[in-house]
Amino acid sequence: MNPKTTPLKSGQLPVRRWHERLNFLNVTVILFLFLTIFAGKSMLTNNRPADVAAGIRYFFNKFFPPDFSDWPIIFVSLGETFQIAIIATFISILLSLIIALGASRNIAPTWLVQTTRMFLNITRTLPSLIWAFLFVILFGATPIAGVFALTFYSLGYLGKFFSETFESVDVQVARGLKLIGASKMQAFRFGLWPNVKAQVWSHSLWMLEYNIRSASIVGLVGAGGIGMELNKAMDMASGFQKVTAILICILGIVILLDLLSQAIRRWITSKVSPKSISE
Repeated sequence: MNPKTTPLKSGQLPVRRWHERLNFLNVTVILFLFLTIFAGKSMLTNNRPADVAAGIRYFFNKFFPPDFSDWPIIFVSLGETFQIAIIATFISILLSLIIALGASRNIAPTWLVQTTRMFLNITRTLPSLIWAFLFVILFGATPIAGVFALTFYSLGYLGKFFSETFESVDVQVARGLKLIGASKMQAFRFGLWPNVKAQVWSHSLWMLEYNIRSASIVGLVGAGGIGMELNKAMDMASGFQKVTAILICILGIVILLDLLSQAIRRWITSKVSPKSISE
């Protein structure tokens, strides 16, 4: 018996020393809390005093009431924004399903996984606004630039989400189907897809919601959509009330899309629940 070890009484659990509890996760949490406290203290110390009440009065005087006088132009631009987000999300879903197979450790070889994940990291590093700026240089101030920008940005996230989903399932069923003569598409469709489709659809709906919001922003650099009208309104000295009207319309679209996404997620969950499988 170790002389430093205290005998345990009946029903008493062993107590680890403090240094034995310092695993990787605990050290990471402690470091994160330390950086949060340091950053918060630095911001509060160096922050200039602000007159919040004056700022609120200025906001309500300048931005209210909303000016919906240009509502035909606003709704046309919102439609263009929605089209950009839909097309970009659709293309990125198709490409991400293929790319994610190459980024999954339990499916692809190591060299392909590392190469694919490096590509996904690069596409995810650049913000959607930077992608939009790059494609506006290539294609000009058109909605096509917005589609390409959101497609590339979405690839980084959906590729990561889908690959993690593929890695969480057992691929032995798909491999077994290939051994008995099934094609790669059949093995994916019947051996892998039933186990991942709920999460794939959930991630896809989240990406669509995000792209609706992003499509409203990429127009600030000329990539089409409601963002171009928002940029025009902000450049006008008397356009603050139009800015409010545009933001209210964007908020309404996002809320409706979120409600629709919740309904679709509930429907998908009910279809893949244990009860439905047993039936």
